[in-house]
Amino acid sequence: MTMKVKDVMGSVAITVPLDAPFVELVDTMRRFDVGAVTVIDFDRRPVGVVTADDVLLKEIHPEAKAGALFESRRRRGEQRKAAGTTAQQLMTSPAITVTEGTSVREAARLMHARHIKQLPVINVMTGRVTGTVHQKDLLKVFTRPAGDIERDVRQMIEQANVTGDGLDVAVDAGVVTLTGRTALRSEAAHLARSAETVDGVVGVIADLTFIQDDQAFVPPVYL
Repeated sequence: MTMKVKDVMGSVAITVPLDAPFVELVDTMRRFDVGAVTVIDFDRRPVGVVTADDVLLKEIHPEAKAGALFESRRRRGEQRKAAGTTAQQLMTSPAITVTEGTSVREAARLMHARHIKQLPVINVMTGRVTGTVHQKDLLKVFTRPAGDIERDVRQMIEQANVTGDGLDVAVDAGVVTLTGRTALRSEAAHLARSAETVDGVVGVIADLTFIQDDQAFVPPVYL
């Protein structure tokens, strides 16, 4: 079973309206102990995100309040945010979102690629925010019971359509041990790679033997 965002997400949607004042942004971040809040429109659809970094620009660039100009585009953007007083003026748009059906793996990849630690979760039909998933929530994938992991690995073996003899699975602290014999070396390698993709697996020990090495190099014969 592939774990989804809905399996690990928090049910609290950490949001603020477009016209939320600066102080409300700070209070919301402190109250929920988060580093960002999602900005929503009147229909609860996400339109942007305000991070703690955005808020702190007011402290970093206090001169922006006096209308100081910067040369680079980045500095001009920072100045604009530093001078902002509402969520709409401080937010980065568009908001990066996931749905409840997004896999935990995909959510983790998205956070890593975008250098963010939380994502608003939206309803796939309405586009409205239903909750928030944090980076620490995704760690729950590594707390799966050994029995659940073993079940999924066994199911994977059945679906792999591999010719095997005495194939067995054991799981200890997230580490999967595969034992038994396959007809081909490539089949043993395929089982090991597939086991690594099961949610909650932290390592695979492939104690597998094979009858035929179909990956051995056979030198060409020249006549």
